[in-house]
Amino acid sequence: MRYDRLGSAANFDQLYDQRVRNAAFEWLASQCAVHGDVLPRRPLLEGGFEFQGRRIHLVGPQGIFKPRTMAVPLSITTTPAGPYNDAFGPEHFLRYRYRGDDVDHHENVGLRTAMAYHLPLVYFHGLLPGRYFAEWPVYVVGDSPETLTFSIEVDTRKMRPAAVPMQVRESAAARRETALRRQYVTVESRRRLHQQAFRERVLKAYRHQCALCRLRHEELLDAAHIIPDAEPEGEPEVRNGLALCRLHHAAFDRFFLGIRPDYTIQVRPAILLEEDGPTLRHAIQGLHGRRISLPRRHSDRPSPSSLSFRYDRFLEQAATL
Repeated sequence: MRYDRLGSAANFDQLYDQRVRNAAFEWLASQCAVHGDVLPRRPLLEGGFEFQGRRIHLVGPQGIFKPRTMAVPLSITTTPAGPYNDAFGPEHFLRYRYRGDDVDHHENVGLRTAMAYHLPLVYFHGLLPGRYFAEWPVYVVGDSPETLTFSIEVDTRKMRPAAVPMQVRESAAARRETALRRQYVTVESRRRLHQQAFRERVLKAYRHQCALCRLRHEELLDAAHIIPDAEPEGEPEVRNGLALCRLHHAAFDRFFLGIRPDYTIQVRPAILLEEDGPTLRHAIQGLHGRRISLPRRHSDRPSPSSLSFRYDRFLEQAATL
């Protein structure tokens, strides 16, 4: 496969490329249905899937990845250490750094080709080592050699027609509609990315168990904000988070119980007086006066000031209910 500097490809098998990308999207959807939105690098993404008797891998050692059977990159990946806010530039684009500082490096030219042919890719956001949040399809929509970055947009459509240059396929009106849709979807992508990163880090800190009842089934665990994320102080940081099962997350949010700054659980007085079945008795009332399970690392433990803020809210609500 040969490219010119702007990314036009010679001998590009458009139909095969389309089929592989659509197969990759279908496979990713099936894996997310099993594993959730965050996927393990090993063995899943590195192992990939079979397509027409050949193994298609999803990621490689470098961030811009092209399977051997393809002419143009299939995925881009960021590392867990990457700053999430810095990935979002003006006009709701994501920014993706070049491979190195050589504008004509073959991987950078490969992404330029994806832009020229309007090819959908997969974006793997590294949340923790070996754990990736997958977004697809994403499109390369801009190239800035001055800043060594590409502009990326997220879309909602999972399947695409055969690859042809964007200007041939879409009218000006259709391109405007596409741009508006992608701006919205890309903003939503940032929100989901922050949520998933927060969840992964909080659950890891709490050893993947509920801080109140120690339930370990990850499918039933949430990362709860101590100070709600709608508040100015409600940062998506581990110290502002608690790993809670769905029941105790709802109970915490609805002020059935509160957590004092010394990590002691207080159940609302009116709830303590209720008489009901074993769930209320053991799962709610039985927590009164107990301490929550804490992360091993002191730096990950709930901020006393955040707990104090939330506990004051709990006392206000308890006085009126």
